[in-house]
Amino acid sequence: MSKTLNLIKTNASNPKVWIVAGITVAGIIVVAETRRRRKKAMIIKREDFGAFMERFELIPFPQPPPPAAKLPLSGLTFAIKDIFDVKGHATGFGNPDWQRTHEVADKTAVVVTALLKNGAKCVGKTVMDELAFGITGENKHYGTPTNPNMPSNVPGGSSSGSAVAVAAELVDFALGTDTIGCVRVPASFCGILGFRPSHGAVSTIGVLPNSQSLDAIGWFARDPSILHCVGNVLLQLKAVEPRRGRHLVFADDLFQLSKVPKQKTVHVISKAVEKLSGYQLPKHVNFCQFIASNVPSLKGFCQHSTNLQNGISALQALSSAMVSLQRYEFKTNHEEWLKDVKPRLGPEVSRCVLAAINNTYEKVKSLYKVRTEMRAAMQSLLKDDGVLVIPTIADPPLKLKKGSSTEFHDRACALLSVASMSGCCQVSVPLGEHDGCPISVSFVTYHGADKFLLDTVLDMYASLQEQVSMASNSAPLPDLNGNMDASELLKEKGNAAFKGKQWNKAVNYYTEAIKLNGTNATYYNNRAAAYLELGCFQQAEEDCNKAISLDKKNVKAYLRRGTARDSLLCYKEALEDFKHALVLEPQNKVANLAEKRLRKLVS
Repeated sequence: MSKTLNLIKTNASNPKVWIVAGITVAGIIVVAETRRRRKKAMIIKREDFGAFMERFELIPFPQPPPPAAKLPLSGLTFAIKDIFDVKGHATGFGNPDWQRTHEVADKTAVVVTALLKNGAKCVGKTVMDELAFGITGENKHYGTPTNPNMPSNVPGGSSSGSAVAVAAELVDFALGTDTIGCVRVPASFCGILGFRPSHGAVSTIGVLPNSQSLDAIGWFARDPSILHCVGNVLLQLKAVEPRRGRHLVFADDLFQLSKVPKQKTVHVISKAVEKLSGYQLPKHVNFCQFIASNVPSLKGFCQHSTNLQNGISALQALSSAMVSLQRYEFKTNHEEWLKDVKPRLGPEVSRCVLAAINNTYEKVKSLYKVRTEMRAAMQSLLKDDGVLVIPTIADPPLKLKKGSSTEFHDRACALLSVASMSGCCQVSVPLGEHDGCPISVSFVTYHGADKFLLDTVLDMYASLQEQVSMASNSAPLPDLNGNMDASELLKEKGNAAFKGKQWNKAVNYYTEAIKLNGTNATYYNNRAAAYLELGCFQQAEEDCNKAISLDKKNVKAYLRRGTARDSLLCYKEALEDFKHALVLEPQNKVANLAEKRLRKLVS
């Protein structure tokens, strides 16, 4: 620095020297200011977990004078997804090009105004997946909000910022929208409550559409009483309703998709309701078989050569119809803008948008027919007092920047399509953790029963959390060992039952054999074959795992595990099994055909 000053003194009369010196000082100031602003932005981002797009305050309406009752949401704060109009602000739809090409809103969304009228204060808009496409919560333009429970993993989307704001305790509740899971997924991944109301139950005036036949206004909360209060306001519910009995209906086949042990989900819920009054004994159904029989239009969306009654094929068909309906309506709503503006989009969103714009839709009437039939089927299943219990999502949150695979997307959409395509209301409820990841289950009931569902959550929540604590400290029972000759006799009886297509009987015989001798790979392998016939894919996979641990060269175990994983939409794992079978038996035709099909699907 002293050399520079000497140079300036020596050449003080030369104006060029002063220009160079001025530019140098200005550069230093600019660099310093840039660093200061970046540091400040990082601090702000850490403080709000990257949840907010824009901070502002919308003051609630004034409290009426006594003797009027206190406003129901008085003292509560909330945030809104960047899809809701606020007067004087441009609605960004998660994309800067959308925000740039649209005027500021001249009115505030009806749903936001309703919350302000009831005493809540809005503190800003939150980050979302671009154009409300996506279930991971990632946004290449504004950054991905940080999942408070798992900072290295995605928060879920598309209502990612709203979920994070609630989970991080920045607000008391937040608004999102749910098309194919955009509230339910982030609620599950962030370990909070998330409610998707019956389709059409909450006004969407002043809310940008993605797919109007699937879009629903949803909300997040940590506290079930706040979830309930917000629901009373938005759904304009009566304060008091006569108490009704309830019966839970467990979709046993859908829990096979989940990687969480049933001890931490089904068992927890069953134990929780035992202590509560007004609950009938739970029922168990094969949900896929039910909708295959009651939603005939699904046949048009089933993969070729696949029987709807086989495994979760019906749910895959329902998911396919949901995605097609979303894309068809998104194209109708936004094709003109997309072609005129050619917006910059993240790779995942770009792929979805291109698929929507480039597809031709020949089964449009069938899409709406599936929706109508699905709603009627759910009403038939649940009657006036039923609550369907399913996993919210099959897999734990993905690692950041990993991108969602076809397998992840298919497994997620299979479960999410139930409420989206029926228009039923659904709530995602946190149930602790498994392997460091949040667990959640969902309660679903028929269209229009929103108060019944909100009341159910409020009624069950404390008992559920008590059982969660107990389940986290318990361990599964070990297998028993016994006499070899008796176990062989039971195996033969199982084989005879299997040949006679008495699958349940075969399972029982093999189970008794395993109790007597738990070190025989054949018993597990044979029971896996029976489980496959029954559509119990998770149990089949577990038996094959045991068989392989006992016999590393058991080709049938790899083939059966591959079949089970394929049926559970775990394509990559299934592919590895069939590859392993080919290593052991290079000429195996079943493994060869499956390996080729799955390789195409995965790639």
